[in-house]
Amino acid sequence: MFDEVERDIGAIRLPRWGRVERAAGVVAWDVLDDGGTPVEPIRRYLTDFVAQGNSQASVRSYAYALLRWWRWLRAVDVDWDKATPAECRDLVLWLQANLKTRRSPRTKSLATAGTINPITRKRYLDDNYAIRTIRHSNAVVRAFYEYWIEIGQGPLINPVPLKGRVRPHAHHNRLEQFRPEGRVRYNPKLPKRQPREIPDDQWHRLFGVLRSNRDRALLALVISTAARAEETLGIKPADLDWGDQRVRVIRKGTRAEQWLPASSEAFVWLRIYIADMGELLDSNAPLWRTLRRRDHGTGLHRQPLSYDALLKVLIRANDALETNWTMHDLRHTAALRMSRDEHLSDRDIQTILGHAHLSTTAETYMVEDQAEVIRRVKRFLDDRQIPTDPQTPVDAGYDSSDLDVLFGRN
Repeated sequence: MFDEVERDIGAIRLPRWGRVERAAGVVAWDVLDDGGTPVEPIRRYLTDFVAQGNSQASVRSYAYALLRWWRWLRAVDVDWDKATPAECRDLVLWLQANLKTRRSPRTKSLATAGTINPITRKRYLDDNYAIRTIRHSNAVVRAFYEYWIEIGQGPLINPVPLKGRVRPHAHHNRLEQFRPEGRVRYNPKLPKRQPREIPDDQWHRLFGVLRSNRDRALLALVISTAARAEETLGIKPADLDWGDQRVRVIRKGTRAEQWLPASSEAFVWLRIYIADMGELLDSNAPLWRTLRRRDHGTGLHRQPLSYDALLKVLIRANDALETNWTMHDLRHTAALRMSRDEHLSDRDIQTILGHAHLSTTAETYMVEDQAEVIRRVKRFLDDRQIPTDPQTPVDAGYDSSDLDVLFGRN
């Protein structure tokens, strides 16, 4: 039985085997071995994964998760088609006990890694494997083996098992959607995170340190539409409706088109940014551009703004403010602002955020901010505080200690 397998988890070291690289063709990413040859089982699975309509960004994410799994199998000397739940269990234990391998040591971030920012009240990233990373790894590996078991060329059992359920969907409420049949056995519990809102004064400070009208237009658009960074970077000039002040985005996951209303301020900054470009934009070209040098110093050329370049914009702003805001904080801020407006329903907010289920919107954003609750309760306690009687001089003939006992004063 796999439960009888025992390993010294602390003594295992993951080898620096293989790599993920871009590939030509319908699958944009490949997992290569040390010889530069694509790992065939992974390549075939990712091809099927793309055929199901998944994005290339998801392909890249899955490729890195499967590369980690392949390295783990090499470390414990197990073939991929001979893996059992013991390998999944021990990998989870290893990820919880070890730090990520960095390509270069920390420099500027060494003093803040894992600490709480005093301004944003957010924790800086450290080198531990996040719980979401472990759960994502389990989901990817389980989907990989489901594919190979389905076509009859994998192991007999999936090495990422589910918790046993005798009667799946028993007593199901027909008004609710069906949930997955069981949960992954070795998934660590995910703590519930509160959405982080950028206070108005901090937002004005963040907006004030931005260096270009492009950055001002982009952030003003995100905080008014609540669109994700990836969705915003995909906007083209043809996706701007100047008359009705709307923008069209391609939703993450579903890849569906959706028009979102934006603030007039965001469109003002968009007009200024486009005017700064000084050129007529192709309606189907990326809207957000950056100046970069091309091959062998041929001068500056405008290229599409990448996600990594957008992160650099926030890094510079955070360095100036000593904060650690993220692009997703802008989405949280927009959602929380909408949730407090009495004219917007839960369905309205769900539609704008692009959530498939109303429960996702309600559980994430229809919650009370803990800091605001503390402020209200403190105000309540201050209002109910009984004032202390002022000390008045005692008339002659009375003992002050007797009066304290009489009136219950200390």
